Order: sequence, then structure tokens, then C-alpha cells
Amino acid sequence: MAKSDSKIAIIGALASNVAIAIVKFIAAAITGSSAMISEGIHSLVDSANTLLLLFGLHRSNKSPNAKHPFGYGKELYFWTLVVATSLFAIGGGMSIYEGVEHMQHPEPLTDPTWNYIVLGAALVFSSISFVIAYRAFKKGNEDKSVWKAIQESKDPGTFAILFEDSADILGLFVAFLGVYFGHALQNPYIDGAASIVIGIILCTTSFFLAYETKGLLIGESADPEVLKQITALTLSDAAVDYVKPPLTMHIGATNILLALGISFKKELSAEQVAEAIDRIEVSIRKAYPDVQRIYIEAKSFAYFAENK
Repeated sequence: MAKSDSKIAIIGALASNVAIAIVKFIAAAITGSSAMISEGIHSLVDSANTLLLLFGLHRSNKSPNAKHPFGYGKELYFWTLVVATSLFAIGGGMSIYEGVEHMQHPEPLTDPTWNYIVLGAALVFSSISFVIAYRAFKKGNEDKSVWKAIQESKDPGTFAILFEDSADILGLFVAFLGVYFGHALQNPYIDGAASIVIGIILCTTSFFLAYETKGLLIGESADPEVLKQITALTLSDAAVDYVKPPLTMHIGATNILLALGISFKKELSAEQVAEAIDRIEVSIRKAYPDVQRIYIEAKSFAYFAENK
């Protein structure tokens, strides 16, 4: 998936979350609903999180320098982890606190009409944001299930938005049930309980987001199928005798570092080996543009036989 697709998904989510947060807080001020306050907090946190993702995306595009020779690609992974932490601590924690506070000091609900209007509008905006993020995420992953694509994705920008939008839509349904049954049964405790459930949803979402980001942050290899094809591509060169399993690491969503140990045919001269290395690098970069850094170590066949 191109970086532009990820950016479009993030910007779409930001516009949606800002608009929703404003109308939710207005409705909460008018009706006094705890669930609506929690939903407003949720959308406010989501807005801040999308700004962090945009910041991380911008930082990840910085050019390499002497201090960071491999570039800043992993900055996006770091800021996604910050998003997961804030979603848990601020979004989930404050929603649970608000729910507990409301249950300890319940207040009767006023006319819930505003709540229903806002929840309906928020559902429309969140659904639009979800569809934009889903289409961006599925681009290039059409033959995979959503969960498998998330597990294999190296770009947390869009799957973070998918997680947030899914939690938002689920939270909206919980808020609706809390407001409806709280008003219908004249029981303000139900509204407070809905706020706690929304907080639990946010905490659970943050856990999964952090879990999926962890592997990328500490260093994840390229897809096994890519490794297999790189090995086959290298072996297809007439100068190659043997290839050790490639070592790869994603240092950005579209930036892979590759280390190859190759045994060349013993009758080749040093000049012929150098030409073969150049040829192999060109072939790999042509087939896999994301492999931006290639390091090839030429060894004797005997060395590889001893170090398999």
C-alpha cells in the first residue's frame, strides 16, 4: 500500500473525529449523559491520535543522515505505540472513571433526543472514515482476510485507523443502548455502566494495537514468500552456487534491509564476482522496490557448508 493511501485514510479519520467530538460534547452538555461525555472523550482522543499518526508519517519520510543512516522509517511505529498508550490511558481510563463517577453520583437524564441525533450523525461519519481506511488497507491485500492482513501489515497507519473506527462504531452502539435503556427505565446507572463498557472497549483496542505494533518496532522480517522468491531469484544467477537464508528487517513501511550470504562459483575471478553482485542487486530491486538496502557477503562454499 502506498504512503499516500495511508495518509488519505488518516486525514479522513481526523476530519471525522473532530466533527464528531464537537457535536458529542454539545449533546452531553445539553442532556447530561455520562455515555455521551465518554463518547466525546473517545472522539477527542481519536482526533489527537490521528494527529500523532500524521506526525509519525511525516517524520518517517525524513531522509537518512549521519546520525540515522537507515532513515527514520520506524518513527511511524513509535508514534503508533504512543497512540495505543494514549488510547488506553486517556480514552479508556477517563471513560471508565466517568462511568464510575456517574454511578456513584447518578443524575436523571433529560430528553435524549439530542443524544440520538448526535449518535446517528456520529455513526455516519465514523462509517465513512471506516470505509476509507478499509479500502486503503485492503489495497494490495484483496486475497487475505482482514485479520491476516493486519498481522502481516508493515504500515500501522491504516490498521490503527481501522482499530479506532471499529472501536468508535461499537462504542456508539453501546452509548445508544445506555441512553435508551437509561431513559426508558429511568435508571441513570445504566448510562454510567455504558460509559464503563466504552472504556473497556477502548482499553481492549489499545492492547491489540500495541501488540501489533510491537513486532514492527523491535524489527520484523519481510514476508516469508518474499524471502523465498529472493532466494530463488539469487540462485537463478549463473554465477551463484549457494545462498544462505536471507536476513531482512523492515525499517519502514516500504523500506526493507536485506543481508545476503552468497557462495559464488569457485572458477570466477574477483571482477566476475563483483559483476554478479551488481547484477543480483539490480534484479532484486527491480522485482522488489521496497528492498532499498542490500548487503551481500561473498563466501566460499566450504564456509557455508560449515556454517549451515
